Amino acid sequence: MGEKISIIVPIYNVEKYLNRCIESIVNQTYQNLEIILVDDGSPDQCPEICDQWALKDSRIKVVHKENGGLSDARNKGMEIASGDYIGFIDSDDWIHFQMYDKLYQVLKEEQAQIAACNFQKVEKIDKEDVNYKKQDGNIQVYDTEEALKALITEQGLQQVVWNKLYKKDLLDNLEFAYGKYNEDEFWSYQVIARAKKMVTTSYQGYYYFQRQDSIIGDTYSLKRLDGLEGKIHRQAFIDQYFSKLSGISRLNLFYSHCYAYQCCLRCLKKDEMKIADEKIRKGLEEYPLQKSDYRKETMKQKVWINLYKIFLKKACQLRNWLKIGW
Repeated sequence: MGEKISIIVPIYNVEKYLNRCIESIVNQTYQNLEIILVDDGSPDQCPEICDQWALKDSRIKVVHKENGGLSDARNKGMEIASGDYIGFIDSDDWIHFQMYDKLYQVLKEEQAQIAACNFQKVEKIDKEDVNYKKQDGNIQVYDTEEALKALITEQGLQQVVWNKLYKKDLLDNLEFAYGKYNEDEFWSYQVIARAKKMVTTSYQGYYYFQRQDSIIGDTYSLKRLDGLEGKIHRQAFIDQYFSKLSGISRLNLFYSHCYAYQCCLRCLKKDEMKIADEKIRKGLEEYPLQKSDYRKETMKQKVWINLYKIFLKKACQLRNWLKIGW
């Protein structure tokens, strides 16, 4: 039957999509599941939907709590999880019927502590309307430093937690940052740093639903700058424990700040932009980019970097005008 996997689903205001999500979990080919539905004080019919599902499937546990946000809901789920492994799913998404079977299989075969699969972004509400990509299963194995490098450069690994399966003991005393918008930025590097080995598969197991009213490219707010704070924390961690990766981490931190400035110029009001300008410049000063950090960049990128360093606002305005990085 295999070891138990605890799946944590934070739920808030998703009554239109919740049945689709839960159905994809209960129909997994991997059956030894503990399904933890955390109703985060949802004001719609989600609490009732959760309770109805619990009556139909004994593997489902429902937690009703006051609204505390995504991080708080995930933390509550981890508190009661009893599985040997833990996975997270966002309640407006859904998963392929073999996802946890595939992740568990590659994790055990490679004797890893974390397994990750590919995901597909979708905008269709009805699963039957989605143009699904062809499945394959190419495997990549990382040691700790290789995994962190892939995460920092976002080449092979992403910050998101919902396409992964974690050995539970990796998560001991590691909570999600409460009240932060980009909570994964504060959490992912820490858990990956605890894993001696990580494996990824190109198999498409997760379907990330992009609602028309919440696509990241359409809106930008000051709360999104939380992600920069998470990366600043990561830089301090990398400098202390994985100093060989400090240069590529600083470069990513620099680019992230510049990209955020571009987005702020496009989307924020004048008074908000003043706050953003101060935060972003302060972040850039805290861990200044060194010439050795970008010596391998292309000549074109080096020109942009120097423009950023001298004329941050004007460089970002120019990139917006040219629609670069949109």
